[in-house]
Amino acid sequence: MDDRIRKLELTAARIRRNVLDICRQRGGYAAQGVALADIASVLYFDEMRADGNGWFHDRFVLSNGHDAIMTYGALAESGHYKMEDLRTINEDGGWVDQSPIEGQLGFEITAGSLGQGPSQSAGLAWALRHRGSDARVYCLFSDGELQEGNVWEGVMFAAHQKLSNLCYIVDNNDMQASGHASNVMNVEPVHDKFAAFGLHSIRISGTDIAELIDAFAQARSVTDKPSVLICDTRLWDGIDCLQEALPMAHYTAKTAVDWDAGLAEIGSVIAALEGVVG
Repeated sequence: MDDRIRKLELTAARIRRNVLDICRQRGGYAAQGVALADIASVLYFDEMRADGNGWFHDRFVLSNGHDAIMTYGALAESGHYKMEDLRTINEDGGWVDQSPIEGQLGFEITAGSLGQGPSQSAGLAWALRHRGSDARVYCLFSDGELQEGNVWEGVMFAAHQKLSNLCYIVDNNDMQASGHASNVMNVEPVHDKFAAFGLHSIRISGTDIAELIDAFAQARSVTDKPSVLICDTRLWDGIDCLQEALPMAHYTAKTAVDWDAGLAEIGSVIAALEGVVG
């Protein structure tokens, strides 16, 4: 288990480096991508099964399009995207969208309007089950999206249909564009609310690889209801110098971030992990 965890920690660190490398060109939602790197590492490199054709048998739905940088960072590490392409993110006339549309590699839905993912992933899980597929569906969305009514409609449908092949992942970082979610419209207690709707609800740290592995395994073991992983994170988790400098950075302009300092810190983490990973 230790070697497995160390390898995933190394992958997470490399995803963080990818996120900074991509966003330093024009800015963007780097803080979220950095914070979600551990979830991305476990999800893409440990949890989701390969299809034998260079992609995944299981499905991932990104609801909050601004977290696409997490997917880009992970799929660059897996070799599905080239970094030179990703460095053109949000470029006029370019094809690497900051908030991608349905059909772009790694993105099941168009995620510009928040709150759509939970219902669409529930529909996908329901359809896969009716087709006799054993594929699982994972859907990431933010705690700010819990302020949207259609999220709870999707959750209610998923629970009623007993979609045990569906696993929601909530990025519970208490931050949205207009400030702390707890000040804008408080969504806590998140764990209790999902449980009340009939889901198997698990609350963990979103930056602890061992906890994430165990939580995904627990979700897979549940056969009569959907599961939800409520992952507590904070912006820039994993890169201390940026978290201290920019704790409220929902969106970061290119000139607001000391990219070199961040890359230097995560570079040291990568070097240390490379020294212990066999």
